[in-house]
Amino acid sequence: MARSVLITGCSSGIGLAAAQSLRARGWLVIAAARKTGDVARLEAEGFAAVRIDHHDSASIAEGFAQAVTLAGGRLDALFNNGGHGMPGAAEDLPRGALEEVFASNLFGVHELTTHAIRHMRAQAAGRIVMHSSVVGFTPLKWRAAYVATKHALEGLTNTMRIELRGSGIHVATLNTGPVTSGFRNNSMAQFDRWIDAEQSPHAEFYRVKWTARREAGRDRFELGPDAVVRKLIHALESPRPRRRYYITTPAYLAAVLTRVLPGAAQDWIVGRL
Repeated sequence: MARSVLITGCSSGIGLAAAQSLRARGWLVIAAARKTGDVARLEAEGFAAVRIDHHDSASIAEGFAQAVTLAGGRLDALFNNGGHGMPGAAEDLPRGALEEVFASNLFGVHELTTHAIRHMRAQAAGRIVMHSSVVGFTPLKWRAAYVATKHALEGLTNTMRIELRGSGIHVATLNTGPVTSGFRNNSMAQFDRWIDAEQSPHAEFYRVKWTARREAGRDRFELGPDAVVRKLIHALESPRPRRRYYITTPAYLAAVLTRVLPGAAQDWIVGRL
């Protein structure tokens, strides 16, 4: 019987690339998306698909139950890929913006994962892969909300991994740097919705440098979604999966620098980015 995996955030980008690649490798893929229109499109492309909205507990419970049914009663893996960014300086973030991005990137992810753990405990086996970021272990200016959610996700995941030792469930983290997807455009939409740029002490930065950044296109270190999928495949299929996978040059460099440099030096480097 084919191994089964539930992947969130499959409407585009990394989630869709992961779904397509794993299906080609013989996995039974249950592709999840937040919007019903995207679920219908995924079904039209031949995927078993469910609706999961991290802001909606009912959709999480129902979507997971449907995924288990579609998998024939046994779900072997979960790839927590769904979420979104929220650019803006820390002091410009209203509480509502912070609550929304935490609901998407942490609370909903955690809720779905607890459903998966209960199911995997019963079968004494499973793989859970959390899609974090390079900012899960290092800060980055103008990304305070996103940084906060990924730091929180890292702490939650590290604790969970230790607590699940001996259960047959392995938990891995992907720390991704710049990767081509719709993530940047979706994040900019959140900025436009929540940040009062003209009233900010950083108004000049937002008008000049921020506008240039959002129109710049690809980052020079940016890789395609396949770079993430390669590491995901190892995390799901290897008999000895790693605890953590770094993806893109910036992620590797940041990992080294956070180990060898004092905090003041790290702040100076990040402050110049």
